[in-house]
Amino acid sequence: MASRRANRDFDESDVRIRPARNTKRRSKDRPDYSALPKALVTQVDRGRSICLSDDGIEIVAMKARELGKNAVVVGDRVILDGDISGDVGTLARIVEVQERKNSLSRTIDDVGIMERAIVANVDCMVIVVAAADPAPKTGLIDRALVVAYDQGIKPILVITKCDLAQPSELRNLYSPLEVEMFESQRGCNLDPLRKLLHGHTSVLIGHSGVGKSTLLNAILGEDLRATGSVNEVTGRGRHTSSNAVAFPLAEHQGSREIDGWLIDTPGLRSFGLRHIDPNRVVSSFEEFAEVISSCPKNCSHNEVSCALNHLLERDPKSATRIASLRRLLTLDRENGYD
Repeated sequence: MASRRANRDFDESDVRIRPARNTKRRSKDRPDYSALPKALVTQVDRGRSICLSDDGIEIVAMKARELGKNAVVVGDRVILDGDISGDVGTLARIVEVQERKNSLSRTIDDVGIMERAIVANVDCMVIVVAAADPAPKTGLIDRALVVAYDQGIKPILVITKCDLAQPSELRNLYSPLEVEMFESQRGCNLDPLRKLLHGHTSVLIGHSGVGKSTLLNAILGEDLRATGSVNEVTGRGRHTSSNAVAFPLAEHQGSREIDGWLIDTPGLRSFGLRHIDPNRVVSSFEEFAEVISSCPKNCSHNEVSCALNHLLERDPKSATRIASLRRLLTLDRENGYD
């Protein structure tokens, strides 16, 4: 018997894999959850999600195991099962996350490879930077703009602490991008910014210490987030927000009717761009669409044969916009640091 086996060629049909004893037969039919109540995720903390149902009930829920790790983020529209009464001590179950129209991710490792979604379904991105204390860093602004263009999100640049320094350099650098800009300081009128945010889901992005929580409290009209200061040694802000939270916006002060959401995020250490499609960034510069269609195949838009160079010769006034586009396209996509 042994010699007969030795003279025989083995192939994959000879390999037998015994299934684990606890393996259950998988069903081809997925459950239909369409009739179950839907809700918005406003906070995720240590495995529990705070959800606001379409009936206005605040519900604590945990995600179903089959959804996988980190499957639910703030801004997600989800379907709930179980106890949805919202009573103290009750716990519902998130059984499905509805399709996202977009999402924002941040780099979570030191080499910029791993990214994790932090918020979803955003209309506006409020990029907060300080004019001074800490000094403004354009790296995060540029990365945030690239992500906004890629995900179809309206970017808004808010420059805080303008009573400490004039943001003329930032103004000159980003005005060619036609990004809406607001300059703020303590006690200033924020009504124009509030008007822009109402009716939308917006996310605040910015380093720690730039006044993000102070701005959020001023927009909402109440102190809902703790504020911090800047470390005098490192020049960096102290984290005052540990997880993303969505706060409801009311059309009028004191009104209980929700007219939009403002999502506060932890101070970002990095903002990765590994999964960004450069073509979607280019498409945000609509005035260059016809010219770029004449570019060579796989053009990086920063080479001698690029059609944008011909446009520069005909229209020198386009130089600042072209320079801005090229700056965004040449950002290092291998890591998310500023």
